[in-house]
Amino acid sequence: MKRRNKDTCIVISGESGAGKTEASKYIMQYIAAITNPSQRAEVERVKNMLLKSNCVLEAFGNAKTNRNDNSSRFGKYMDINFDFKGDPIGGHINNYLLEKVGGKVKGVFKFIFQLVKGAPDAQLRSLHIQRDPTAYTYIKVGGQIKVFADFKAVTDAMKVIGFTTEEIQTVYKILATILHLGNLKFGSDGDVTLIENSKLVSVLGDLLSTKDENVEKALLYRTVATGRDVIDKQHTHQEASYGRDALAKAIYERLFCWIVGRINDVIEVKNYDARVHGKNTVIGVLDIYGFEIFQNNSFEQFCINYCNEKLQQLFIQLVLKQEQEEYQREGIPWKHIDYFNNQIIVDLVEQQHKGIFAVLDEACMNVGKVTDEMFLQALNGKLAKHAHYTSRKLSPTDKNLEFDRDFRIRHYAGDVAYSVVGFIDKNKDTLFQDFKRLLYNSSNPVLKAMWPEGKLSITEVTKRPLTAATLFKNSMISLVENLASKEPYYVRCIKPNDVKSPLLFEHERCKHQVEYLGLLENVRVRRAVKRLLQGCGFEHDVAYGKTKVFIRTPRTIFSLEEQRAEMVKRIVLFLQKVWRGTLARMRYRRMRAALIIIRAYRRYKVKSYIREVNRRFKNVRGMKDHGKHVKWPTPPKVLRKFEEALRNIYNRWWAWMLIKDLSPEEMVQIRAKVATLECLKGQRADLGLQRAWEGNYLVSKKDSPGTASSFTLVSSDLQRKDKFMRVLFSCNVRKINRFNKAEDRALLITDRHLYKMDPVKQYKGYFSCIHTAAEYNCQSYLECKCSLVFKESYYHILQFQKSQLNFKNGCNQEFIW
Repeated sequence: MKRRNKDTCIVISGESGAGKTEASKYIMQYIAAITNPSQRAEVERVKNMLLKSNCVLEAFGNAKTNRNDNSSRFGKYMDINFDFKGDPIGGHINNYLLEKVGGKVKGVFKFIFQLVKGAPDAQLRSLHIQRDPTAYTYIKVGGQIKVFADFKAVTDAMKVIGFTTEEIQTVYKILATILHLGNLKFGSDGDVTLIENSKLVSVLGDLLSTKDENVEKALLYRTVATGRDVIDKQHTHQEASYGRDALAKAIYERLFCWIVGRINDVIEVKNYDARVHGKNTVIGVLDIYGFEIFQNNSFEQFCINYCNEKLQQLFIQLVLKQEQEEYQREGIPWKHIDYFNNQIIVDLVEQQHKGIFAVLDEACMNVGKVTDEMFLQALNGKLAKHAHYTSRKLSPTDKNLEFDRDFRIRHYAGDVAYSVVGFIDKNKDTLFQDFKRLLYNSSNPVLKAMWPEGKLSITEVTKRPLTAATLFKNSMISLVENLASKEPYYVRCIKPNDVKSPLLFEHERCKHQVEYLGLLENVRVRRAVKRLLQGCGFEHDVAYGKTKVFIRTPRTIFSLEEQRAEMVKRIVLFLQKVWRGTLARMRYRRMRAALIIIRAYRRYKVKSYIREVNRRFKNVRGMKDHGKHVKWPTPPKVLRKFEEALRNIYNRWWAWMLIKDLSPEEMVQIRAKVATLECLKGQRADLGLQRAWEGNYLVSKKDSPGTASSFTLVSSDLQRKDKFMRVLFSCNVRKINRFNKAEDRALLITDRHLYKMDPVKQYKGYFSCIHTAAEYNCQSYLECKCSLVFKESYYHILQFQKSQLNFKNGCNQEFIW
């Protein structure tokens, strides 16, 4: 499209369940991914709308069938408009033949089931709906997975597209109306038809925003105008049931068409002038129902298969027939390749006066009671000699067909037997005018807008509406003309099996699809137009046309294909090598990028932490407490050990700042207090660290005012007698003997002896340890076969581990201080 500035289209075809809908999603996602490199907001909005429209249309137009969990029950052709730069600027959607809900349907439309299973409880209560799908006649089949998530996704998509809250609520009400209509039961009281579960009438009136009596009258009566007179004709039980189902089908069809119209209003190209903005080009994407063969094939399957015949005929015209004609134009001798031209089947269906659609329309227009059996008889009369049509009457030995019910058509994809039951009613698609007036007179403006023909009065004469078959035929002819005006590209979807398994490949089934899709003939025609390379040595076996070069003999083809098969292996290995190298480089770049980011982040955290520490402790020298009150920042994990070391350095610096100006005498006390703290930390709350330690308390007048002079005399006398150099420690203590009797004593520790004195006797009675501190190489502690610990406090305790102390008087005494 961008290279040649030409409108194109993509035709996706295949059986039901072959993957056409998924293929169309991939195409839309691809277009969204490669366009709008400049990220223009309006283009992004359009792309988002196009993608969301797929979600909404799939929910309302797809159903679960026996052969496909997500079967399209409608055909969709979407034109995507592009500007001169190749960016999407809008689009338009056409839909074809929605197979209607109600009666005997092949599946349940997805969103009806999603509403029942996925809507919030409050929403269901407002719609008078239970969460049990089996409670509703129309949806007692199948089920969807992830219905809650799907319900929310569809609702969100509708909001993104632009549906208002009131419009979305109206959609819910219409779906609820359909469910309740399916549960309406009619009975008879003599000749009078009644509604057995009349409570549903008020529910329907509430959902349709109309009066209950109007709903009941529309369901039970039909207004008929005869000249100037207008009468109400009561329905029979059968007519009432038919009218109920017809109403349900019509409501859903109108809802779907209204949704498509609302989406088109949003995505259509607005204010585009080719003279200003450049040429507007189009890519059309056709996602339409695939060829279907069910156990019971009815009017819908007949229309669907006719559609596939038309598309196949377009393929034959554009690919097979035109290319062979091109050889003739090029002046190339050409042996014609036979292919099945299905134009004969297309004519069988749509030919005027003789085709099946024409016979069906003629039967519907006849006056009087016309049955499906009469329609089949008319077919047998007009098509008895047709090679692709048969019935049980024409082939009495064919027991697979039922008398007065079935006929068979030999389609390009295979033989299909159709049941004529319901053909007449479905083609007439009759909906009583009373229902149209009922819905037009609704107070809900959204619902009212869906039924504009309801404004006609009863006596107004209208033209006979076109039948469903004629409308569908006209739309198919228009579609094919539209596709033929563009350059077509084809996506052929092959269904590998009938059991919905992703792992099973049925060879014969796939071969059959390849054959009837015309792919074999396509290959035979296409491969004859391969351009030759000069280096292959096949100059003698080619023919030169006016614009192309053609291969003459199959031998050359086979030789080229053998070389190609050999080259494919090398190409695959090369692609694998390149791709694996690409993956490895991508992984390396990701890992390297991650490592760079991690390193940069760590450096950032480290620098941030160091800067914060520097900021907080920048002026600690000038602080009164040298920064002791400053709170440390939390370090990153990688710096926790560094923080511990940094704290230790700071603490040592802080301690040094405290003691650097102390005198030698003060340093001695500091060392003693530190040693005491290490030994006795946790054993007592107050260790006396906040005051100066005197050591010799018995000579201090402040601590012992009454005894200082007498102790001084005694200690001087001991010093002369025992010749010690200095007193290390002295204080009053209390002795508890083995009988738990307490006595006051004084303790004197010198550099040579340990003395226990009696204050009552003026410190003259004492005992002395015979071992000296010097003998045990102790400076500040005295050890005598024991662990001796002393500290400064109001009560000085000596803790001995069961040890024998030998005193000068020769006594052995075990005591605990």
